Parts: sequence; C-alpha cells; structure tokens
Amino acid sequence: MPVLSMPLLDVPLYVWACAVSLVVSIPVLWRAVAAAEPIGRLVKENLDRGQPGPADIREARLKQSARDRLVAPAFGALGRLGRRFTPASVVATLEQRLALAGMTGRWPVERMLAMKVIAATAGFLLGLATLVSKGSGLGLLAMAVFPTSGYVIPDVLMNQRARARQALIVRKLPDTLDEITISVEAGLGFEAAMAEAGRSGNGPLAEELIRTLQEIQVGVPRAQALNNLVFRTDVPDLKHFVLAVRQAEQYGVPTAQVLRVQSKEIRERRKQRAEERAMKMPVKILIPTVFFILPSLFIVILGPAVLRLADSLGR
Repeated sequence: MPVLSMPLLDVPLYVWACAVSLVVSIPVLWRAVAAAEPIGRLVKENLDRGQPGPADIREARLKQSARDRLVAPAFGALGRLGRRFTPASVVATLEQRLALAGMTGRWPVERMLAMKVIAATAGFLLGLATLVSKGSGLGLLAMAVFPTSGYVIPDVLMNQRARARQALIVRKLPDTLDEITISVEAGLGFEAAMAEAGRSGNGPLAEELIRTLQEIQVGVPRAQALNNLVFRTDVPDLKHFVLAVRQAEQYGVPTAQVLRVQSKEIRERRKQRAEERAMKMPVKILIPTVFFILPSLFIVILGPAVLRLADSLGR
C-alpha cells in the first residue's frame, strides 16, 4: 500500500511561520501562568483576610431581593437607552422638573426615562391590540394616541406633584420668614436662623432649607447655595427673598431689617392672591350653576306643570 508523503520543501511559508509561533508561544504562556499563580493567590489571601469564609458571589446575589436583582438593572438599562436617544435639552428640562417635584434623590433622570419608555411601550401594545380587534380606523387612532399618552403621562403626574409642592412652599413661606426674622433679631446668625426654622418646620420648605445649609457646610458659597434653592423650588416669592438677602449681604444692609421688610411684603402678596381668588369664584361658579343647578331647578319647578298640561291635552 503506497504511503502518501509531502516533501517538506513544498509546505508554504506561512504554515511554517504559524508552526514556529505556536511552538514559541507555548512556553511563554506557561511561564506567564506560573508567574501569575502566586500573585493571584496573594491577592485572594488579602481579600479573604478578616472575612469569616470564602465569599460566594452567586449566594450573595441570591440573598438580594428580586427588585435589586431584576427590576433595578432592567430600569437602569432602559434609562440609559432612553437617555442615549433623548436630546440634552429635554434631559435638562426633565432634571429641573424632578427638582421642582422634590424627586431628585428618589427618582433620578434614568428611572424617569425608563418609566416613560415602559409607559410608551405599554401604550403601543394596547394600540396594537385595539388595531387588531377593532379594525383600521379606530385602531390607527389608538396606535397614535396610546403611545403618546403613555410617554406624556409621567410628565403630567410629575408636573402636578411639582405644582402641589410649590403651593405648599408658598403657604409656608411667610411663617418661616417670620421665624427666621425673629431668630435673627434675637441674636442668631442668618444660617443658624435658617437651621432653626428648618428643624422646627415640616414640609418641602423645611427640607429645602436644611439641604441649603448642608450645601453651605460642605463648602458651597452661600450665594450659590441660595441660587440652588431657587432652582429647586421656582417660587417667585422665594426668589425675591433670596435676591433681597444677596443684595443686603453685598451692600452691607442689616439682615434683620431686610428680613422684616420681605416678610411683610410676602404676607401682603399672599393677601392679594387670596383676594384675587375670591374675585374669581363667581365666574367659576357660573358654569356649574348654568349646566347643573338651573336644569335641576327647572325640572323640579316646571316638571309637574308640564305633566299636568300633557294630561289635559291628552284628555
């Protein structure tokens, strides 16, 4: 039986190069692994030092709740995806709305974007189901309305929360300024008076005052901390108050005098807003009166007469 053989000289050059590279790489790889083994062992010993036993990553992950293992990573991925396709101006506006709603710490921008993506996806699926079941006309309308509504609903809820929070701040601001003014007139500094008002008060305004003091304590200048307070609240009365305090600090006006004037002006503006709302009430009552109360009165008053007239004509 003939033996097939191939002369060594007929082997291509690149085959020889690959073979030589393989032969040379084997001892180099062995040397690298042998040298890295003690280093890896030392690193493992240093990491395990002071621990009760070897740490099992899988066991540690399984001890976490389903929310931490599944929901949080999924929300993070969706938030990063939404932020990648969202313009920077929209993200900045969303950050400001979150700050106004007081949700910056609990709801970062990525989580809100993830919620918007999930709501839009749910709206798309609902519109698709409507299109399949109801036909082309109503289904196409649902395909256009439901995803858009799902994307906008988180913004609407967030804006409602922001307006309610701003209303609470406006309601608490005069009393808080009175407390700060009394504390300053009693001999406390401005920051100490803010701290006292924040500790004794409750609600979003007290929380914002405490956060402003924390920023000042970590090294943020007072003017910048007050500007951040205005950015997180967007209340005109509080904005005027911060501007007056900054000007008093700049020109050397006594702080207690400025606080007294600002407190009086804010109370006057609150009184004017209450009078304005009272003057608008008759106009607002007119619509339910015309469409709901008057028809009921007509039915009660004219109903028996109409029934009697119909009975007489029927006879």
